[in-house]
Amino acid sequence: MTGTGERIVIAGAGHAAGQVVATLRQQKFAGQIVLVGDEPWLPYQRPPLSKKFLAGEIPSERLYFKPGSFYEDPLIEVRLQTRITAIDRQAKSLKVDGDEDIGYDKLVLALGSRPRALNVEGADLEGVHYLRSISDVEGISAALDGSRHLVIVGAGYIGLEVAAVTRALGHDVTVVEMADRVMSRVVSPEISDFYQIEHANQGVKLRLGTTVAALSGRKRVEGVETGDGEMIPADLVVVGIGIVANTELAVDAGLEVDDGIIVDDHCQTSDTDIYAVGDCTRHPNRIYGRSLRLESVHNAVEQAKTAASNLCGKESQYTQVPWFWSDQYDLKLQIAGLSEGYDDVVIRGNPAEKSFACLYLREKRLIAVDAVNAPRDFVQSKALIAEGTIIASDRLANADQSLKDLAAASPG
Repeated sequence: MTGTGERIVIAGAGHAAGQVVATLRQQKFAGQIVLVGDEPWLPYQRPPLSKKFLAGEIPSERLYFKPGSFYEDPLIEVRLQTRITAIDRQAKSLKVDGDEDIGYDKLVLALGSRPRALNVEGADLEGVHYLRSISDVEGISAALDGSRHLVIVGAGYIGLEVAAVTRALGHDVTVVEMADRVMSRVVSPEISDFYQIEHANQGVKLRLGTTVAALSGRKRVEGVETGDGEMIPADLVVVGIGIVANTELAVDAGLEVDDGIIVDDHCQTSDTDIYAVGDCTRHPNRIYGRSLRLESVHNAVEQAKTAASNLCGKESQYTQVPWFWSDQYDLKLQIAGLSEGYDDVVIRGNPAEKSFACLYLREKRLIAVDAVNAPRDFVQSKALIAEGTIIASDRLANADQSLKDLAAASPG
């Protein structure tokens, strides 16, 4: 057993926090664990919120990271609907609303992130929603009943997933995006073009290269005014224009922060008694040779495992190839690595058959893959990206040979 007598407090109760608790228990941590979160729910998974949960295919109980019985342990204390107001590093305690301070020996910040606000006139009207929590989706689902015109602001993962689900439910859907293509921050023009065609074929109206000037309506939203003067009818608006890392507590506590709480490869902050995991962090990545702030479940889970292992005295380093996914209609997009800075792109497979992959190279090395209904290319690419594998681009296009076999036969 490790950590006898120690008290680890986890600030935040999202997926990363749940994984910290799970790993501490798995590693036989014998001290006390205190989980503090401001939502009324136990740690749950967020990816299904904009997919199966919004579609009504699964109940909220299916979202939980672990069942309630998992936390029924005398050494685990769960404090939900509890807002942390400050970290007192000198006293090693958390200040919370309406309650006594919570002392810690070690602290894990799993503070997560929040939706980026749409700052235009009318953004506070009834019928304007964001999607980040169970209650957000419950609000959107209730508002969908009786709504005729849904406008989604933002064509990233969340916006397009909501578009796919609501269009399948029969709603009139318009997506407004200021960039000139969908998912522009994360995929190449080739992938964007493919998804734009798919959404258009499903009846989604795309307004690309279009800004939102204002939301109109008396008490409830009635329309979206674009920057070029068009008025799009809307009795329901969902905003998905990115997220903001929750770093304010760390900043106020004097921890090192730069668009994320700075952690080392052990997930330790500038205070040796404080660790941080998930969306709120910025970590060094040896594969890409720079620091990264990632917004993904994979990053949250693996950082949580790393932090918990180190807290148990088992040295662990976070060295992972980033990966992400998005489900839209019958299309599963799986992304391995980061394509930023690529100088060559190779298409494997046939987009017309809805099964293909885009492989991104920089100086002939594989740095990222976007796979659409191509799970084998996704899985095999992760190891090749981690190894910095060199494969001639003219050979990569041969979808009859696996990436693994091509890499083995490559002289590089």
